[in-house]
Amino acid sequence: MSRAKSEYEVEDIFINQLESIGYTYIQMNNYDDVISNFRKQFCKVNKDELIAAKGTAELSDREFEKIMLRLDNHTIYESAKLLREKWILELDNGKTVYVDFITDNMDRNTYQVSRQITMDKAHKDDVEYKNRYDVTVFINGLPLVQIELKRAGIEINEAVNQIDRYRRFSFKGLFRYIQIFVVSNSVQTKYFANINERNQRGEVQRILKSLVFYWTDCQNTRINRLGEFTSDFFDKYSITEMITKYMVIKETEPVIMVMRPYQIYAVKEAMERILSCNLNGYVFHTTGSGKTLSSYKLASLLRDNPKIDKVFFLID
Repeated sequence: MSRAKSEYEVEDIFINQLESIGYTYIQMNNYDDVISNFRKQFCKVNKDELIAAKGTAELSDREFEKIMLRLDNHTIYESAKLLREKWILELDNGKTVYVDFITDNMDRNTYQVSRQITMDKAHKDDVEYKNRYDVTVFINGLPLVQIELKRAGIEINEAVNQIDRYRRFSFKGLFRYIQIFVVSNSVQTKYFANINERNQRGEVQRILKSLVFYWTDCQNTRINRLGEFTSDFFDKYSITEMITKYMVIKETEPVIMVMRPYQIYAVKEAMERILSCNLNGYVFHTTGSGKTLSSYKLASLLRDNPKIDKVFFLID
């Protein structure tokens, strides 16, 4: 009988797989390293704009301070909105540039993975308790996906509870830009969206187990094992699409939501059908579980498509 792999061995396998599909491993020990790396990756994704405006794809300390002032001290919900905006940065020479924090172009984005980053009060003063995270995926230097791994046989909800503790006590600063969490014990893997630490009444918000989802293929076959999940979910095109297209920023709550697999596949099929036909218009009606979110997302994506003139979204 083979020995069960330790959590560190599972991390090794997972990181090696990410490297094999195009992620770059970077060693980061603490929050200072995270900030330093973000500065470099921000310049990379915005290099053309920066070079055109100032002749170099680098930032002065004063310019970078403006960016950090823009990004820091926001709720999860506010951070999610800022992540997706195009922002005007005023440079030291008086010129302004439109900059991106994430794009839907994976050739522009940078994809990195790190492990065992420690957050503590010595490096970020609003951290309440020292914590060290399993594996973090960075896109353009921002920590956007956090993965908590358990060894086989450990209940996966333990990882969810651990993330809840991190959210309350140490996911501060740029770690508030985490969009998606992934939890796995190698044989069972799930994903879910980040949420504000507290609701509008000031009460602590915990992750709802009903909003922790399995991933599936387009035939609705569940993908449980971490290796198969990683190949599909963390493919650079797929994770970019997930974050830029298949999350919803819900203003009425406020909350960010990630779509279930069947909703994503339904929206993709409808988009393909509409955009590939030669008809002047389409009327579509949805029914069943998840119809409101799927309809809203489909209408939003069509509205933003240059091939579509008008979208009417009717609510009974």
